[in-house]
Amino acid sequence: MSTQLKSETGESFVALRHINKTFNCDSVNEVVLFTDFNMEIQKGQYVSVVGSNGSGKTTILNILCGSIPIDSGSVLVNGKEISGQKEYRHSKFIGRVFQDPAKGTCPELTILENMALADNKGKSFGLNIGVNKRRIDNYRTQLELLKLGLEDKLNLPVASLSGGQRQALALLISTMTPIDLLILDEHTAALDPRSSENVMELTEHIVREKKLTTLMVTHNLKFAVGYGDRLVMMHRGNIVIDAAGEDKAALHTKDLTEKFNEISIEDGN
Repeated sequence: MSTQLKSETGESFVALRHINKTFNCDSVNEVVLFTDFNMEIQKGQYVSVVGSNGSGKTTILNILCGSIPIDSGSVLVNGKEISGQKEYRHSKFIGRVFQDPAKGTCPELTILENMALADNKGKSFGLNIGVNKRRIDNYRTQLELLKLGLEDKLNLPVASLSGGQRQALALLISTMTPIDLLILDEHTAALDPRSSENVMELTEHIVREKKLTTLMVTHNLKFAVGYGDRLVMMHRGNIVIDAAGEDKAALHTKDLTEKFNEISIEDGN
């Protein structure tokens, strides 16, 4: 399947253009990952990204989130150039759910306090009480979406929740305020199979209901095939599969494993 650098319909909403990135420059450990790399995503598109370790999939997320700088090129979200901005500035318009459930929430705070913090993201803080009591009913309504009974446990410390519950809460928190892009960084990898399925079903519901432009990196080929409307496979800093629409719907996990095997043979493994 040919590389699709831009969606066939509509203007690109997220764009990485002519990206060059080398790690450990001028050392024996130098690794050239991206050379003139391009990838564009349409507004509202839900993209699954797979690839072996070192393929560049996680680096794409880190570049978009401002966690690592690029050597050259351009990174745009919603028409704005964001490369060179501090990471905290990216967090104002990008929501990220990490692999580790502990990273998306504050464990020492209650569910209510976590939601209040998320509700105030990007706003100025004064010396007022952190939780707006008039918003509590709204928090309960949002928690009902999770179908975990957390709407009746607002004062429960997040540290007491299971990994699946915390990840579901982290997903909800990351999308409470308007964002341009949702990034899912292997967000089910640390969960048991049942919790993983529950979180993926919740992800699908939230992404579709809020019409979120979403980029999901996953090692789970079943999830990559079953969710989203576009699938990208990375290898050594290049896109080797890019399937959207009917091409994506026709994909099976065996198609991906066959491609992985083909790549492995080409690499002499």
